[in-house]
Amino acid sequence: MTMKEQSQRLGTQPIPKLLWNLSIPAMIGMFVMALYNVVDTLFIARGVGILGVAGVSIGFPVMMIMMAISAAVGIGGASVISRRLGESKPEAANKVFGNIIFIILLVSVVGIIGAFTFMKPLLVLFGATPDILPYAADYLFPIMLGSVFFSFSFTTNSIIRSEGNSRFAMITMIIPAVLNIILDPIFIFVLEMGVQGASVATVISQASVSIVVLHYFLSGKSSLELRLSEIKPRMLVIKETLTIGMPAFVRQVAGSIMIISINFMLIKYGGDFEVGVFGIVHKLTMFTIMPMIGVLQGMQPIIGYNYGGNQFTRLKETIMLGMKVVTIISAFIFIIMMTLPEILMHIFTGDQTVIDSGAYAMRIMFAMSVLIGVQVVSGGLYQALGMAKPALILSMARQVLFLIPLVLLLPNFFGVTGVWLAFPLADILAFTLSIFFLYKDRKLFFTKAEETPPYTPVHPH
Repeated sequence: MTMKEQSQRLGTQPIPKLLWNLSIPAMIGMFVMALYNVVDTLFIARGVGILGVAGVSIGFPVMMIMMAISAAVGIGGASVISRRLGESKPEAANKVFGNIIFIILLVSVVGIIGAFTFMKPLLVLFGATPDILPYAADYLFPIMLGSVFFSFSFTTNSIIRSEGNSRFAMITMIIPAVLNIILDPIFIFVLEMGVQGASVATVISQASVSIVVLHYFLSGKSSLELRLSEIKPRMLVIKETLTIGMPAFVRQVAGSIMIISINFMLIKYGGDFEVGVFGIVHKLTMFTIMPMIGVLQGMQPIIGYNYGGNQFTRLKETIMLGMKVVTIISAFIFIIMMTLPEILMHIFTGDQTVIDSGAYAMRIMFAMSVLIGVQVVSGGLYQALGMAKPALILSMARQVLFLIPLVLLLPNFFGVTGVWLAFPLADILAFTLSIFFLYKDRKLFFTKAEETPPYTPVHPH
């Protein structure tokens, strides 16, 4: 299929079929990533215990900050590269690619130096208690040493997708996840390496996919060429890349700050035990949001293309169908989380107190989960239309505007339960804000075919 046909079907293929074709690879990739996260936690909970999970939960924000930089560079770089390729300037695209590799190497050097210098103080700052610290340090040390593999595989994923190779991008997400699931029990149980075993398994699986990706770029399968001569910093290119990647960076860092705030309040009003419980619940939460993000990733190119082509009937149909699908998914999640939380917790641990605390937390946290779908879609909707301000406000609304302040406020009145209560309250507030924006721009999203939109597209496609 030529690029032309691939793009044209966005304007011609029936929406349900199109949404299905575009969402499924995204969903599979995200699902496998989430699965590996859950399995990782499962082996640590079974092999090391709840303090091991607490250690990972404290170390996770550091990993998220590394991923945030990679995501910003990857998403920003992908955008610049695809435009350069579209302008038939392969040389300029290679220059951008070289600069991206330069940033990755820079981040990796900081990671390696950090492993030996500021890692432990950072973990203490992020809330590690004396009991949790050894576990958190054991987990994070190999990951910071191997940060070059993380940054490389994470960043190039967006770039491969921007070339239109979504199948290979999906494969590069599946390889490390499957490898990790195989290696985890070997390192944790057979070699008795505990928490460190889990992170060594992660580094090995990221290293192996990095080799696969490197081969892809060196073997001429990509539109880009990796040349040593291009790996030198050009400030203008770096600036352009990072400006576009900024919302992704902000979102990831916000997620990191959210986890730090939650861990901090849990230690203050509960203890190490609660941090471990949240470690398990948080991994399950990531699992629930993945299918909705998959639907959104499928919707975005259709929305952008049809908005640009003034095909408002198709735009409206895509939005309505997407909203229906994510609402059905969130209703399904609500039912599961209300009826089966004990069973889900039991997968991770046989400890009855952990199961009870986790089930209690999940029932409160997911009380308003029916509203999550609309929030996920509305932020991404503005992103697809290139309307940066509402996109940034809505994508940050739940975590930054509502969840973090509520997490810091409510435990003062309700103790540990206050942390869990922050979630449904943030859902109600973020949902209300999404509806406000959608209502304000209803003319744009829900126009009849003959009407012209109040906005002109930023750049006609």
